[in-house]
Amino acid sequence: MSTDTTASVSTHILDTSTGRPAEAVTVSLAARSGGDAQYVALGGSATDADGRCKDLPALPEGTTHVRLVFDTESYFTAKKQAEAQQDAPRVRDSGAFFPEVAIAFAVTPGEHFHVPLLLNPFGYSVYRGS
Repeated sequence: MSTDTTASVSTHILDTSTGRPAEAVTVSLAARSGGDAQYVALGGSATDADGRCKDLPALPEGTTHVRLVFDTESYFTAKKQAEAQQDAPRVRDSGAFFPEVAIAFAVTPGEHFHVPLLLNPFGYSVYRGS
């Protein structure tokens, strides 16, 4: 939750290769105060069955930049193993070309920033949501 002196961040992931939410993706959050400062790890969470990460750590006062890192390799490895167990036809390699997705963005105190990730094994897209 944002305050007058802090921003807040949320995210969700849609696996565009299946049209479904991406569940159990680990998301790490880091923040910094100023463009020259180093990022400080604040913690993380994992996406729920709806692909949402609702419990990311709060941002400290003075945060100007945020970095979200999504562990996409573990997600696609687990997905590939589940497909193999179901004897699903193998249309294409469903490994992860991008083992992680790191998104850095600027924040403003008092505002909420929702940053969705649209993901597939060979590409991704992000945007500022609402």
